[in-house]
Amino acid sequence: MIVFFVWCLFTVCLAEEDKDSALPRLSDVTAAETFIGSVEVAVIGFFETDEAHGYKEFLAAAKEMKPLPVALCSEKEVWAKYNITADTISIFRKADLHQEHLQLSKANKVEADGLVRFMTINNIRYITEYNQASAVGLFQSDVTTHLLLLANKGSSDFKQLQERLRAIAPKYSGKMLFVLVNGREKSNDRALEYFGLKSRDLPRVGIYDVNSDKKWLMPKGEISTERVQSFCDSFLSGDLQNNIKPEKPEDKTEL
Repeated sequence: MIVFFVWCLFTVCLAEEDKDSALPRLSDVTAAETFIGSVEVAVIGFFETDEAHGYKEFLAAAKEMKPLPVALCSEKEVWAKYNITADTISIFRKADLHQEHLQLSKANKVEADGLVRFMTINNIRYITEYNQASAVGLFQSDVTTHLLLLANKGSSDFKQLQERLRAIAPKYSGKMLFVLVNGREKSNDRALEYFGLKSRDLPRVGIYDVNSDKKWLMPKGEISTERVQSFCDSFLSGDLQNNIKPEKPEDKTEL
């Protein structure tokens, strides 16, 4: 009987723990800074209590968004550090040095699917693959210059090219967003056409400036880290704009 009672008690405790056991709880500012600083994109649910509006939906969304790093925080010291005044879901991004805050008290209805979309849209990394969801986040960013790797996913050199760009992307945090456009996706045909390319012409590297709606292609040749860095630096210094005439798309649209 005693064994049965202990087993039942253990089961209840485990069930309670499993509700959010996968999510770390940030106990102070140092823990929060370490969590945010250790990943490209970090999500923190700032909830005063576990009964707060949107808490359960947040846990469900976090489960759907694995392996996106997600944590919980109820410590007001941490709230003050990040100017949080009410239950809020915050996303911290390194690629564009941006913080996106969703204050739940301002939402009439909170659903897990909606929170998944919020996290997906704002999951902007050092290299972000272009698709319908990421396009929203990319074009909402304050960083309006995009370095595009146009490549066929699955090709023999794809992973190597991706890693080369990933290695230099942090250098351009807050200046350029690095975007991967998969030429084998039918939905990306228009993005390739934007640059006058077809899937057979890939891989290529280009720059698109949202503000001016202009684009530049890096000359054909090896896509080395040195050449890509030089291409990026020449744009940031203004030399690229002065020396190479940009091509202007006929219709302004997303990529």
